Amino acid sequence: MFIETKAWSWNGSENPLDLVLTSHQIEPLADHQVLIENRAVGLNPVDWKLMSGFGKDWKQGQIPGVDGMGVVVAVGKNMRHIRIGSRYTYHTDLRFHGSYSHHIVVDGRALIAVPDRLSSVSAASFPCPVLTAWQAFQKAPNLAGERVLVSGAGGSVGSILTQLLCNAGAKVYVTASPYHHQNLHQQGVIATFDYHDKKWKSHLQNYLAGQSLYAAYDTVSGKSASNIAPLLGFYGHLICIQDRIEKSPLPAFTSSISLHEIALASTHAFGSDQQWARLVQDGHQLLNQIADRKLSLQPINLVQFEEIPEALSRLKQNNDGTKYVACID
Repeated sequence: MFIETKAWSWNGSENPLDLVLTSHQIEPLADHQVLIENRAVGLNPVDWKLMSGFGKDWKQGQIPGVDGMGVVVAVGKNMRHIRIGSRYTYHTDLRFHGSYSHHIVVDGRALIAVPDRLSSVSAASFPCPVLTAWQAFQKAPNLAGERVLVSGAGGSVGSILTQLLCNAGAKVYVTASPYHHQNLHQQGVIATFDYHDKKWKSHLQNYLAGQSLYAAYDTVSGKSASNIAPLLGFYGHLICIQDRIEKSPLPAFTSSISLHEIALASTHAFGSDQQWARLVQDGHQLLNQIADRKLSLQPINLVQFEEIPEALSRLKQNNDGTKYVACID
């Protein structure tokens, strides 16, 4: 069975406005695959970054997009336990066609069931930022009562991570644009620092009064993560969420910190079925927490499917934490 569907295609340009709306043919499903009819598509910074050269496996005609939510319309031979018409959200494998499409083929093991009480729009905004935050959160054990830092807490990943840490009983300090400070304090943050202030690390050290951090989570870059390593105490944890740290930022046999690398996308290529099962189970629990208002997503800016290029262009130009979700009528 072949299906024709509408999709936004990439033709080699790093400019989101150069995406082209095309007719795309979906081939018959493999045994492990599921066909989803999208209801909403979540836009993420990684989408335009892949268009700018980070998608090494991409060829012209690639359909971008990593997040979406929809209903099941067909299943492969090994996925017959999945009910037609059921609602799922998903994070796609970046090596293949993505979510900027009316229909998408997804590996059945990556589907996360959406609670009935959660909207399609909220579910579409969920996978990339929340699962990334969750993987980062899991890197440092026994967080209750520990002093931790989230560098870049104003974005989608940082906001969820901050809430998870506060809910775990950690003493949370953050950097973010002043625009986000009030909301972060309401989430339970002890102190907020403006990352534009070149002396923010000194201000944090004064606030800590000689104490060190147990863990630091950086959502900015590998360089940014390396720069906050000296704030960590003995056997501390440095979690690099954006980019990676190629070389240990501290001399050997000093504070002996642990370096952690977060790569949600790599779960598709390197994660075992058991690891996927745990991630999907955790994802479903997180969706329920969002539905029960125990976790809060970033405010969502709704656009139509036909407006994806313009919305992605705004997302690329303005790093202000705005979350775009495209609806499909």
